[in-house]
Amino acid sequence: MKEKNAHSAQNVQKIVPDTSVIISGILSDLVKKGELKGIEIIIPEFVVEELRSQASRGREIGFKGLRELKEIRALEEEKKLTVIRTGRRQTMEEIQLAKYGRIDGLIVDVAKQEKAVLYTSDRVQHLVAEAEGVVSVFFEPYQKKETVLAKMLTDDTMSLHLKEKCAPMAKRGRPGEMKLVKISDDLLTEEQMESIIKEVMDACRYEEDSFLEVDGHTASVVQMGNMRIAIARPPYSDGIEISVVRPTAKLTLDDYKLSEKLKKRLEGKAEGILLSGPPGSGKSTFAASLAEFYESKGKIVKTMESPRDLQVRPEITQYTKLKGSFENTADMLLLVRPDYVIFDEVRKTNDFHVFSDMRLAGIGMIGVVHATDPVSSVQRFIGRVEMGMIPHIVDTVVYIKDGKVGKIYTLSLIVRTPTGMTEADLARPIVEVRDFESNALEYEIYSYGEENVIIPVKEEATSAVQELAKKQILAELRKYDRNAEVEFLSDNSITAYVENDVMARIIGKEGRNIKELEEKLGLRIDVSPRVATMGKEAKFVYDESGGYILFNFNERLQGHVANFHVDGEYLFSATIGKGGSVRVSKTSDTGKELMKALVKGSLTTFV
Repeated sequence: MKEKNAHSAQNVQKIVPDTSVIISGILSDLVKKGELKGIEIIIPEFVVEELRSQASRGREIGFKGLRELKEIRALEEEKKLTVIRTGRRQTMEEIQLAKYGRIDGLIVDVAKQEKAVLYTSDRVQHLVAEAEGVVSVFFEPYQKKETVLAKMLTDDTMSLHLKEKCAPMAKRGRPGEMKLVKISDDLLTEEQMESIIKEVMDACRYEEDSFLEVDGHTASVVQMGNMRIAIARPPYSDGIEISVVRPTAKLTLDDYKLSEKLKKRLEGKAEGILLSGPPGSGKSTFAASLAEFYESKGKIVKTMESPRDLQVRPEITQYTKLKGSFENTADMLLLVRPDYVIFDEVRKTNDFHVFSDMRLAGIGMIGVVHATDPVSSVQRFIGRVEMGMIPHIVDTVVYIKDGKVGKIYTLSLIVRTPTGMTEADLARPIVEVRDFESNALEYEIYSYGEENVIIPVKEEATSAVQELAKKQILAELRKYDRNAEVEFLSDNSITAYVENDVMARIIGKEGRNIKELEEKLGLRIDVSPRVATMGKEAKFVYDESGGYILFNFNERLQGHVANFHVDGEYLFSATIGKGGSVRVSKTSDTGKELMKALVKGSLTTFV
């Protein structure tokens, strides 16, 4: 609605609109209604440049203004009005001073020079113009009304899915019982989609409970009341699309029928809580209930959200990213000193770091995490923070599915031998994941070799340990022998079969190498020679040199593996060295066996 002025629109011969009127689309509406006939519309060059600048930065208001100018041009012939562009381009100084109202001042100057009436939706601009003796008509920039999106929403609608050239769809029902239904058989046109977007953007600019969370032409996110509206345009998407998500229910903690034991933990001991579950399972609804529960207990509660869509009481302040970063928000919150902070949603690595830092600073943290099962939400911390710190950051995991509280885990740190290992010297720090209600141990998190692993403590735990151990052990052994094999003798003891000539290197001086490997993998390892295939018999001559027996083969066999057999039984293998020789110490057990076999003539070699 326009404000009454000494001059009515019908008597005005020249009009100078500013950017606020152009962006709002008021001018084209007046022309279409026939209220502006035989009028000369003067478009200052400053207005066009400002709209071009906004559009170049990807801001939606710039594109809206340029579309309005295009429509006014199209109406010029039909409505018998004249459109004139006047003025000069902005100087660099004027561009820099634009945010201080310099452009608005230049537009008033154009209206004064042209002896025209200024059309504006900016009340300050209207008052300044009148103060300078310029006739001005003020239009209310926005009149609140029921939007097209609001009309599509029913009480049980969780989300709307609109796309041009497609029928409008909606997800309706309760969490876990959602159905995708068609709202209408009529296909949405590009004009209808743009009209809906215009309604959303107008509401976002002027309604108190609306925020523009992501500002862009190809991708925008608006929080309007309890609706989160995501807008996508080409080339980001293959067509104009609008998605609307909102909570269908507002619950209190009592509605979840939690056990008294869990309520006491949430109220007293739990200060690092993860709310996990698949998308649409009701995590955010439970988070809002938990926030209001803490607030009712006399706690200072804040939220960190992007976008801000939790439905909480006004006493609970909702924060978003400060200067594009949750790190800055966290710094601010540390000064505010809340008792609890709801972090919705923890997804990126930096989010996990912020969550951890705030928790370790002494603030009670409740994080909302997407996960297909409760332990997966804990697993997302592995690699992002030190394993031993996880129980200090997260002590309780609540899994939400179909709007109901499912599995609940508690985390604690202890030093002992992992389940399935019996040697006392294999003790290590272990994060125990226990069922909250029964206190049954279900998972163990600990370092295994160079990896941090989560092992289920169930019937399949032994096989899981063995498979992981086998993989780790073979990775180490095959550095020495690519054909190494592993056999489990028990849950904590194995035999490694390798070539005879690499056994000494694997065992190391005084058994140091194998001891380090045992400590690293948490298993007792026996190293044995691998029985090789016999191959072809190879002739040799032998000699004694000092404390060694020298076996001389054909020089062409250099680099081949010779397998020594006594009375048909495999004794050992060795690689034929330079000059076709193999050297064995007389004092070694193998050397003593060889000396006996040579005397008896029962030694045979195969290559």
